[in-house]
Amino acid sequence: MDCLCEIIHCLVALAVAALIVVLLIAHLTAGMVDLKRHEKEKFFLTATGEKDPFPSLHDPSSLELSVIVPAYNEELRMPVMMEETVGYLENRQKQQPLFTYEVIVVDDGSSDQTAEVALQYTRKYGADKVRVLTLVKNRGKGGAVRMGTLSSRGKLILMADADGATKFADVEKVEAGLHDVNIKPENMAISCGSRAHMEEEAVASRSMFRTFLMYGFHFLVWFFCVRGIKDTQCGFKLFTREAALKTFSSLHVERWAFDVELLYIAQCFKIPIAEVAVNWTEIEGESISRGGCQLD
Repeated sequence: MDCLCEIIHCLVALAVAALIVVLLIAHLTAGMVDLKRHEKEKFFLTATGEKDPFPSLHDPSSLELSVIVPAYNEELRMPVMMEETVGYLENRQKQQPLFTYEVIVVDDGSSDQTAEVALQYTRKYGADKVRVLTLVKNRGKGGAVRMGTLSSRGKLILMADADGATKFADVEKVEAGLHDVNIKPENMAISCGSRAHMEEEAVASRSMFRTFLMYGFHFLVWFFCVRGIKDTQCGFKLFTREAALKTFSSLHVERWAFDVELLYIAQCFKIPIAEVAVNWTEIEGESISRGGCQLD
């Protein structure tokens, strides 16, 4: 019994220490957030190489769906995701002629050819459908998602990881989740893709240490920040335009765990949040420092 008590005390101490580290990181990164947009970040390249200005999230929507893809050194993994994503969107547009979309790839200060790979899709499909926002310096995944969101035109705005871990067709599931919540009168709601249904499988395939980190993180998030959402970290979230403007305008954390703050802000504003199970595959190369999904 004494041994069990000591283990529990150690776990509590580790949890407190982890919380302090997370809060310290959040505080430091929040203090360093640069809300200004570099002159080069105000424009995107057309298929012919001309510069056009990005619109603003404050403008009225002019498309049905915007897909924001944060990408940092993703020249190898992104093509598979883009083929699946644009292929799905093009097919949907053929079946539903009134459906319109855009994909905004946000190159987060990559040192490889991520931007050039993304621009190939601009040349293929046109800048009205695929745009590349190249950040002058690395902001972190949260910062990249926010910059892309602030430059979008969609009535609905989806954030999706460049590694293609989530099957893109599951956008229909998160759309259904969005329609299931009450978005009136301000038309604000969020629908989160979730891997919570895969937790038992994840526990079975991971080390005890990673499992401890997973449960410890979930507990801290539940206890201090976001309640009612089992999976805060999955990078597949759908926002109404109004909800995106409300939450991303208030976001401070730009790197790891920015999703937690985003959902915390939403709950503070009493924005309805749905959680929907999606198909997810762990992709080699995911980075915790980028705000990825592997911790969960």
